[in-house]
Amino acid sequence: MQQAEATEKVIIGVDPGTQVMGYGVISVKGQHITLIQYGVIHLSKYTTHELKLKKIFERISQLIDDYLPDEMAIEDPFYGKNPQSMLKLGRAQGVAMAAALARDIPIVEYSPKKVKQSVTGSGAASKEQVAFMLEKILKMELSKEFMDATDGIAIAICHHYHANSPAAIASTGAKKSKKGGWGAFVTENPNRVK
Repeated sequence: MQQAEATEKVIIGVDPGTQVMGYGVISVKGQHITLIQYGVIHLSKYTTHELKLKKIFERISQLIDDYLPDEMAIEDPFYGKNPQSMLKLGRAQGVAMAAALARDIPIVEYSPKKVKQSVTGSGAASKEQVAFMLEKILKMELSKEFMDATDGIAIAICHHYHANSPAAIASTGAKKSKKGGWGAFVTENPNRVK
């Protein structure tokens, strides 16, 4: 009996930011992960928050058009002490999500700790440790110039690991929303979303 050929899945990982936003696009075929593209969106040069949001939307939309991802994985904003910073970071995340939602791309969110733990085995790993493990996973050297992009790659790989785990497949089925994702929030809180 001939084994069916594994289908390819393209995942875009996004690390939201208001100064620098990192992203990574990976292709997964079976258990083989290939890095397609990674980089950063430099936002500090834009004078207003609105202009930064516009640039995030345009660049994420362009990446989606260029690479046609099947899914988006995005980092949850961590809870900081400065409410104004949290609000701006949440807006940046929301604009990136809106670019995916406009093209019917499913979105799953992961905490920074979960991403680090998935890639390195430690939720307290440094940026350098994450980058080192990504190079081992991808079997390639990553440019030190794009250190912020490594978080985007890590988020995409974290999603691949979790979306394909036996527990995730058993509990969610093939296309249902993942626990903790935006779709799950909408399903569980219909009165909070209008």
